[in-house]
Amino acid sequence: MQNDDMAAIWLTLELAALSSLILLLIATPLAWWLARWEHKLKPVLLSLIALPLVLPPTVLGFYLLIAFAPNSLVGGLWQSVTGSQLAFSFSGLVIGSVIYSLPFAVQPLYTGFTQLDKRYLDVAKTMGMNRYSRFRRIVLPLCQSHIIVALGLSFAHTVGEFGVVLMIGGNIPAETQVVSIALYNHVEAGDYANAHWLALGLLVFSMVLLTILYRFNRGGGRQWNFR
Repeated sequence: MQNDDMAAIWLTLELAALSSLILLLIATPLAWWLARWEHKLKPVLLSLIALPLVLPPTVLGFYLLIAFAPNSLVGGLWQSVTGSQLAFSFSGLVIGSVIYSLPFAVQPLYTGFTQLDKRYLDVAKTMGMNRYSRFRRIVLPLCQSHIIVALGLSFAHTVGEFGVVLMIGGNIPAETQVVSIALYNHVEAGDYANAHWLALGLLVFSMVLLTILYRFNRGGGRQWNFR
């Protein structure tokens, strides 16, 4: 395995870990609010969040690339604050990964929150527990398996992403070159030996992680879809 491959592996793990943590912080309150919100526009908002599930990655990557460009509002503001461009940077990869993997974090949490027996919260309320305490001491422990699934799916999806990261990050070794892009480079160069090891590693990693997630998902008996 080449040095660039090892750098791509570490960069991918760093990207997946950081994106997953950010997603958990964003998706948890968002899913909780969605589970309790009743409005005629709710299906529209759910569809917007779930859009990356059906939208080709290159389409989302293309519009993110435009948004991250130095002459755009977002890209220009980022460059004026940080002094560096957002497109073709690790920071751009993180933001793009968070947007693209958002439904993989929201869906398991939304399912867990909607399936939660509200009688637990009613009893806790009669005992004088405030909203924050009820959420921290009752909702989060009871939905622990869904939280783990959300974190795991976000991590796995970021590790395997190709289209979005290629569009907004390019192919810069040790900066934006993740495992999926390194694998593509080997195949394009006819280096099937190194491509095989990267592909096999991704295959084994995905299988092991999904097996663990199904275990936390109560034996795979629950679905991770909006309802």
